[in-house]
Parts: sequence; C-alpha cells; structure tokens
Amino acid sequence: MADVEVVNVFTHEGAGGNPCPVVAEAAGMDAAEMQGVARRHGHESGFVLPPEDDAHDYRFRFFVPNHEMEMCAHATVGALWVLARQGRLPTGSVRIATASGTVIGFVQAREAGAWQVEITQPPGRVVPLPEAWADEVCAALGVARDALADLTVHNAATSRVKTLVPVRTPDALHALSPDPAIVEAACRRIGSTGLYPYAVVDAAERVFEARQFPRSSGYPEDAATGIAAAALAFGLLHDGTVPPDDGPIRVYQGRAMGRLSEIQVRIGFAGGRPVGCLLGGEVVPASGDRDHGLTDGAAA
Repeated sequence: MADVEVVNVFTHEGAGGNPCPVVAEAAGMDAAEMQGVARRHGHESGFVLPPEDDAHDYRFRFFVPNHEMEMCAHATVGALWVLARQGRLPTGSVRIATASGTVIGFVQAREAGAWQVEITQPPGRVVPLPEAWADEVCAALGVARDALADLTVHNAATSRVKTLVPVRTPDALHALSPDPAIVEAACRRIGSTGLYPYAVVDAAERVFEARQFPRSSGYPEDAATGIAAAALAFGLLHDGTVPPDDGPIRVYQGRAMGRLSEIQVRIGFAGGRPVGCLLGGEVVPASGDRDHGLTDGAAA
C-alpha cells in the first residue's frame, strides 16, 4: 500500500503554493492506481520509481485527475524535496527520467529540515500566434483585444506548450473568470495545454504575475505552474521584456485563488545563446500531509 505525502510547492513566505501529493515508493503501482491518487486529492501528483537504465537515478511519473502528464515541474520539485527529507538523494545532481526527457535536479541542504531545490528545463520554443488564434484566446478568456498589453500572444514551451497572454494590468489579470469548457476548446484548436495570462509588475526587477487555466486537467485553475513559468521566461526574453542574462525572474501565481505562490526561473546562456533554465522555489509540508493506502484507482 502506498504512502502519499502532500507538500506545498512554490510557496511564498511559507504559505500558498501548489499542493502536490508525492508517492516516494511507487514501484508497485500501476497507472490506474497512480491516477486514483491524483483523483482522490484533486491535484497533480508525482510518483518516484526506480530507474530503467544506468543513466538515471530515478524515474518519475506524473498524473492529474484526468490523465498522465509527460512532465510536471512542481511535482518534480516536490518529489525531490521529499526524497531529500528521507535521506535518499545522491550527492550533487540527481538525474531523473521523465516521459519528456531527462531532468537534472539540484538539491542543497539549508537549515535543518529544509532544502533548496532547482530543476533543469531545456531552451524554450516561442511561436507567435496568428491574429485569428490570438482573437480566439481573448474570447476564451472573456476579454477584448484592448485588454492586452502591447506584446505578442505566443505559444511557448520547455516541456508542454502554454499560451502566453500579456494582460495590461495585474488587476485585469485577477479579474479573469473564463469558462473551462471554452478554454479547453480553444486550447485544443491552437495546440496548447493551457492558457497562461500574465501581467508585468516590475519589468526592471523582473517581477510578473500570472494565472494558469489548464486545458483538461480536471480542475479549472492552477496555483503554481512551473513549466508555464519557464515558458514565460523564454517568451519574455524573446520579446525583450527581460535582458539576456541569468538574473532571476520571479513569477507570482495563485493570488486570485487565495494561494499566492512564487516561482523563480534563471535562464542560462552559453556564447550569448540561451541553453536552458533552472526552475525552483520553496517547499513546505502540507498540514495533514500523509495518507496511507491510497492505491484505489476509483475517483474519491
């Protein structure tokens, strides 16, 4: 029977964050049992498995209530944090096999019971949307084009494609209340796994607010979405909103849900070209953070 430990990932000042159920010993679980954990908890869930080759230290799988995902950044960060607390990480970097490719984790001990966790993501791909598709995105969010900042709507990805939608002000961002069915239909037509509207808070300090409306995860909004924040960092670089250096980019998410989260992204460069990024944030245990025997594949 599986132990499920719930942690809050990408917290801000010890609160908020995205709840993440983690099964650190998932070798005996099948896909239906893993999805059952995600359905019972109603959140993206991470599952730690032995590696299938000598090139990796672990294999991770990820499920939302509706399906399996190739990659989930906050579940990767949360699972590494749990493994660190259990004393199960190798020295230095950790090589993780995921369905979207190899992810490297970097975990450093801080004070007792706390660790700094960052993970790699590959260079972002940024593609401006045609005007007709941008209009469809605005319709899905329930706003007119004049609600957007004077920046381009992009499909961008490091692991999964997210649609970056520049909203003029944080207040307008937090007022959004889209219909999940319309969001899902728009995302399917434009080849996106979620709409990621964002607003510039302080461009000089590289501070941004964002929200994530997923295509079909089984819930209408995410409190913190690491791979969307990574995609946003490369979109901001593409537009010239942030300079081409490794200064930290801070993305706040979840404010409209009452779960303010903070995600930090640092883009790496070699020869003046972006070669990937490091994505990290704080993790704390959730209250009532452990369940036992949650391997039933039926939804709770």
